[in-house]
Amino acid sequence: MKDTHKHQGLRNQLVKIISEKGITDKNVLNAIAAVPRHLFMDSGFVDFAYQDKAFPIAADQTISQPYTVAFQTQLLAIKPNQKILEIGTGSGYQTAVLIEIGAKVYTIERQLELFKKTKFFLPKLHYKPKKMVFGDGYKGLPEEAPFDGIIVTAGAPIVPNALLAQLKIGGKLVIPIGDEVQIMTLFVRNSEKDFEKHELGEFRFVPMLKEKN
Repeated sequence: MKDTHKHQGLRNQLVKIISEKGITDKNVLNAIAAVPRHLFMDSGFVDFAYQDKAFPIAADQTISQPYTVAFQTQLLAIKPNQKILEIGTGSGYQTAVLIEIGAKVYTIERQLELFKKTKFFLPKLHYKPKKMVFGDGYKGLPEEAPFDGIIVTAGAPIVPNALLAQLKIGGKLVIPIGDEVQIMTLFVRNSEKDFEKHELGEFRFVPMLKEKN
């Protein structure tokens, strides 16, 4: 499958849609315009790749709605070369958007089928995370901490303390919290023990699961 002028045109339309919904960060919009979302989707959904909707991928997971990807990424306010931990690699689309912006991405996936597929696929598109791990996102990656930002791409019933602990001072955690419906929540680490919390509206995500094995 190729990335054509037609696909680029569709991405430009998508950028217009999400900017009208309130995404203003130029780096985020440029990344959405650059990453070929259709290549991250199962062939049956390719024709819908540039609609602002979530779609199923392998292992009962989804590729997030572009607006949601952009919204979460904008909250991180990433600067080039910052260390970002992603919980839930999934299809790799969010990973690619982060790398496109210039982040050094560390990413964890707990579905083995998705992990194997995405680890093989991302480098083919020249998107290379610093580290891609099969494991439990609740634990984060303490050996690589601290991080400038942590992004959770699945609904979490609680905020994992391990993730808060792995933020740098000034670092940000973006996490959707809740069961049926999630509240997008931003934590900013102001000091060793002080975290600022912002709640930013309702979203729907697949649930964040603990490692089965």
